Amino acid sequence: MFPVRLVARSWPTHARAFAATAVQRGPKPLPPRPAIDDKDITEAFLKGSGPGGQKIVSRRRELGPKSDRLQNKTSSAVQLKHLPTGIVIKYQGTRSRSQNRKVARRMLQERLEELEKGDQSRSAMKRAAQSKKKASSAKKSRRKYRALEEAKKAATADGEEADEAEDEEWEDAEEEVEEEGEQSPRHKAAEQDLKDDARDEANKP
Repeated sequence: MFPVRLVARSWPTHARAFAATAVQRGPKPLPPRPAIDDKDITEAFLKGSGPGGQKIVSRRRELGPKSDRLQNKTSSAVQLKHLPTGIVIKYQGTRSRSQNRKVARRMLQERLEELEKGDQSRSAMKRAAQSKKKASSAKKSRRKYRALEEAKKAATADGEEADEAEDEEWEDAEEEVEEEGEQSPRHKAAEQDLKDDARDEANKP
């Protein structure tokens, strides 16, 4: 016998290159907010008014002089003033001073952007997009109700045509009966209704 030799073969693999094209979907990205130079603003922290601020102040009064650690919590409202334009922003939406600072700065950025770019600002573009979306929804709603109204009118017209066709059939039948000298179907139906009513009255106890 001859020795058998096993040879393992590896089949060549062909790598295929796939080109992926990124498709951007959704609304157009908004432009970045303008940067604010800290030298151009003054920042002040005020005592918060409303339910949150009143609650903290009353608690500080109950604890007395030892409640100095709560002093910063009472001054959570943030007021920013932009010196070059004179714009003043005050915000106290939360009890967190850091969160209020972030929101106040963002509001100031939006005001400055509106002043600089006008209709091309982020807030103006958002309002335009919302207005366009609202107008599109209203247009779809009007189109829907218009289609319903047209369908209703079509159904009414079909019903009227059916009634007219039925009346024509009765008239044709009456004409045929009159030509033959018999009583019309409507008269027969009316007499039958009278007989049925009389029978019902007679059968009453």
